[in-house]
This record gives sequence, structure tokens and C-alpha cells, in this order.
Amino acid sequence: MKNSFKLLLTTAIIATITISCGETTKKKQEKHNSEKKETVETVDNHENGGEIQLNEGKLWLANYETTKGVLNMQKLLNTFSGGESLEAYATLKSDLEKEFGTIITECTMKGESHNQLHNFLVPLKELFNGLGSSDLATCKKSFETLNKHLAAYSTYFE
Repeated sequence: MKNSFKLLLTTAIIATITISCGETTKKKQEKHNSEKKETVETVDNHENGGEIQLNEGKLWLANYETTKGVLNMQKLLNTFSGGESLEAYATLKSDLEKEFGTIITECTMKGESHNQLHNFLVPLKELFNGLGSSDLATCKKSFETLNKHLAAYSTYFE
């Protein structure tokens, strides 16, 4: 029952992100890129085909709640001590999903900064799923990738 609720919650969160974005990120990125002549630094985002881009070489302004949520997720990873326990990874996954849900519900960002945040957040779902794996190696790999991904937040957002 708990797993069904978690799956339903995760699905609802992802659906909320998708619906709240309105126009697809790809279309907005194409428009944004065509208006800019300057080369921007990007990070490839394989999970949804998008890229996180800087704001003409500058950081995007994120709302306080989003930054706080990302910092809380980073703290959860930094204080995690259950590296050999599948149950500990499952608990970590649940805690991270709660923070993720808070980011989604409290996000007030609009426009291109919101689109770039979307590019940053979407891959987290797959990484969270990896933490819930029944294979310890998969959990560890997802943990490492998630840690690197969240650390990149400050490269693109302030």
C-alpha cells in the first residue's frame, strides 16, 4: 500500500510539472536560441532531451523555495550514512521525493527561468527510481549521479 501511494505521488508530481509548463521546453529553447547570437554553456540532459542553459552567460534567478528545496536535497545526500542498506536508500528516496514535491508546489518561477528549472528537475525522477532499486549497485550509482546533478544547481541558478 505504501509503495502504491509513493508511486501515485511520484506520478502526480511529474504530471504537475508537465502540465504546469504549458508550451514544451523544446519549443521555448528553440525560440530562445534563435534570439541569441552569443554561445551559451550547456549541460546535456539526456532524460528529457533538453539542455540546461545559462541566461546569456549569467545564472538564472530562482525563487527562495526552490533553492531551499535543492539545498535540503543536497543535505539529505550529504548526511546519508546507509550506503550498504537497500532500506536506507528507499528511505532516502522517499525523503528526496518529499522535498521535490515541495519544490513543485511552491515554485513561483515563470518564463525561461522556469523552463530551465524544468530541464534541471525532470532527470531527478529517474535518479530517485534508481535509489529504490533492489540492486545495491544501482542504488549506489543513482546516488552518485544524483549528488553530481544536484551539485550542478549552483552552476545555473542563484
